[in-house]
Amino acid sequence: MTNATTKTVQCPALVVAAPSSGSGKTTVVAALARHFTNAGKRVRVFKTGPDFIDPAFLAHASGQPVYQLDFWMCGEAHCKRLVAEAALQADLILIEGVMGMFDGKCSSADIAATLGIPVLAVIDAGAMAQTFGAVAYGLANFRDDIEMFGVLANRVGSVSHASLLKEALPAPLSFYGALPKSSGLTLPERHLGLVQAAELTDLDERLNNAAQLLAESADIELPPAVAFTYEPPVSAPALLTGCKIAIARDTAFSFVYQANIDMLNALGAELCFFSPLAKNDLPECDALYLPGGYPELFINELADHTRLHRQIQAHVDAGKPALAECGGMLYLGSELANAQGEARAMCGVLSNTAKMQSKLAALGLVEAEFAKGEVLRGHTFHYSKTESDEVVLCAPRSQRGKVMDPVWKKKNLIASYIHWYFPSNAPLIAKIFLGAL
Repeated sequence: MTNATTKTVQCPALVVAAPSSGSGKTTVVAALARHFTNAGKRVRVFKTGPDFIDPAFLAHASGQPVYQLDFWMCGEAHCKRLVAEAALQADLILIEGVMGMFDGKCSSADIAATLGIPVLAVIDAGAMAQTFGAVAYGLANFRDDIEMFGVLANRVGSVSHASLLKEALPAPLSFYGALPKSSGLTLPERHLGLVQAAELTDLDERLNNAAQLLAESADIELPPAVAFTYEPPVSAPALLTGCKIAIARDTAFSFVYQANIDMLNALGAELCFFSPLAKNDLPECDALYLPGGYPELFINELADHTRLHRQIQAHVDAGKPALAECGGMLYLGSELANAQGEARAMCGVLSNTAKMQSKLAALGLVEAEFAKGEVLRGHTFHYSKTESDEVVLCAPRSQRGKVMDPVWKKKNLIASYIHWYFPSNAPLIAKIFLGAL
């Protein structure tokens, strides 16, 4: 049932999927976003599943904020509303898929089928010829609720190789271009994925080069328009009016969902940002938000800023609210050891010691019940192990029911490894930042 303000909006859209992780989806989406942005189009990009690294590159490529789509973490209705809102102003919507096209509980194929968006399949063709057509055929026909818009070949060796791949495609699959192995957009990696967009001074040059190479390989045209149903969101009560929240933001603390920032603004909070790496002081504030990131890469800089340590300690000691996620939680601990075994003292607000390790410690979507019936969702992805003597508030569980690392509480500080998705429970987030748990 729709209300009087519900309307249908149309916008060209594609879900960019692949047979597997590592096929080059991010590279292709970034190249497409920059190609159409350079052509004067307004491009909105979304990322399937929880992620912070890829969205930063895609936001840079498109010049627009990037949001996450996951039917479990975000909610199906919320995802549909985000895409429909983007369609109101965009000339093109691109959704980067996750893992292999059919992998996971909210797969790229699920996103495409539920939202009614056709798929552009990206296939790493670096070590294949006619088999390219067979892989494309399998992706297009594995499910009958998926519409395949076209196929793009990545890591192609030459123009003749691209022609061979194009000829291998069975009807009615269409060739949507190719990117060579030397596209220039291959990016250095570290343990959580690619390096951050802010760390690459030549990123615009790389993006423009990849966009040009893509345009030279085929006629890259806008896909057909897709119809979306737009329902204006119900206005959120201004539960955080008068609450000033200080948020750490730099290359050590950069893992923040754009939807979280939007929601805090919608709740009426006043947001101010500061950089621990730049030796900023803690701003005058009512509450503190320390998101995740890469504090282990900057342990010396963070350890040396002891004035900020004391200011955060005073904030928590005074009973003021604070929320620390993953890297933010590590920063509040007594000691953090990086991957090379070098350990430095951190803020000392929490009696936690943490050590980076070479293998993944935890990964997955999670939810936690802070109080009876008050559930918040998010995800965890970390390589460190933490020992703590702090009080456990609750034990989060993964989407599959596995018990995960705890949520700790100290006065009005909430700390955990979880990157929370605030819109999953706006009233609970308001309680956290008001110190009303």
